Amino acid sequence: MMNIMPVVIIKMAKGRTIEQKKVLIREFTKTITNTLDVEPNMVTIMIDELDRDNIGKSGKMLSESDH
Repeated sequence: MMNIMPVVIIKMAKGRTIEQKKVLIREFTKTITNTLDVEPNMVTIMIDELDRDNIGKSGKMLSESDH
């Protein structure tokens, strides 16, 4: 087994609750530990929250659809 620590970076728009982020971290960690056969303490999850006016989709800023 390799001793390389898995690191996952999740980039998403701001606006999720602490509870939603806790679930996201828990579920990603569970999937990684089961798939890669590593201990949970080896897994690092980083959430990078972006302002909605810094994300574009379908040719428009996400913040444009907030109005």
